[in-house]
Amino acid sequence: MEAVLTPVKTKEDLLFEDSLRPRSFEEFVGQETVKANLKIFIEAACKRDEQLDHVLLYGPPGLGKTSLAYLIAKKMGVGIKPTAGPVIERTGDLSAILSNLQSKEMLFIDEIHRLHPSVEEIMYAAMEDFCLDLVIGQGPSARSHKLQLKKFTLVGATTRAGRITPPLRGRFGIVHRLDYYKNEDLQKIIKRSASILKVSIDDKGAEQIALRSRGTPRVANRLLRRVRDYADVKGTGKITGKEATTSLDKMEVDSLGLDEVDRKILMTIIENFSGGPVGINTIAAAIDEEKDTIESIYEPFLMRIGFLERTTRGRRVSQKAYKHLGLASSSSPQKKLFKD
Repeated sequence: MEAVLTPVKTKEDLLFEDSLRPRSFEEFVGQETVKANLKIFIEAACKRDEQLDHVLLYGPPGLGKTSLAYLIAKKMGVGIKPTAGPVIERTGDLSAILSNLQSKEMLFIDEIHRLHPSVEEIMYAAMEDFCLDLVIGQGPSARSHKLQLKKFTLVGATTRAGRITPPLRGRFGIVHRLDYYKNEDLQKIIKRSASILKVSIDDKGAEQIALRSRGTPRVANRLLRRVRDYADVKGTGKITGKEATTSLDKMEVDSLGLDEVDRKILMTIIENFSGGPVGINTIAAAIDEEKDTIESIYEPFLMRIGFLERTTRGRRVSQKAYKHLGLASSSSPQKKLFKD
């Protein structure tokens, strides 16, 4: 079930996300401060008949960075060309993309922190002076040529803002962080998605899905589809609070959104390492999982809900996690782990 709760986009998401994306800022639920600021910046740019400043959107996966990028382009009334950092392998690839951009058009680069250093370097002049410094030829006969570009807007999105180099980050005029969603906002998103998917759902059903969605719209929409399957096969076709709870329990997604891997991480630290502290490499080896996967997907959520603590000596399970798992407190002399 780990694919159900991962905030990273899966193949199944590709089939549904475009149809579920909001079509306007009014339909985009949550991130109110970010939306309010972007609206002002967009309106000001349109009033001056200028391109929008370069925009950097960062935060955990599945929160709507791509959706916002498309909404910005729509609000500006310009086209948008999407790509991704790992896809642009050579400087020539980026040069071709930039030279074909129209005036005020937007270039959206997802996972921009994964740009190759050589590609990133030519981006500096493109962002700042709207030109490309190209080297033509090789050896003694090589000469530099400056290619003027039409003024464009770069919208970068990343889940790892800390990996963006300072020179690149400094060239973004608008920088916003997207945060996890509140349950009431997730319920609105779930109801909107249910309407688009023609799924009947009541308030309690939406509430139960929202509570277990880890504050992430992508996870909420994925759980909605899975609960819909259960309601169609085992229920009446309508998602009620009871049917949502039953189906999510069967998927081993508990009331706080913990899945099998989350519990495995916590139980491994508790049972094998007395609750911690223990290093991330040791945890990864013990549960046979990639270190980067734990750090980017599972650990942020466990830390956000206060179940995992990161110390200078390693990771440690909190008292709150012991209570949720129904285990004896780590401060107990006997460290009794399971209920009788």
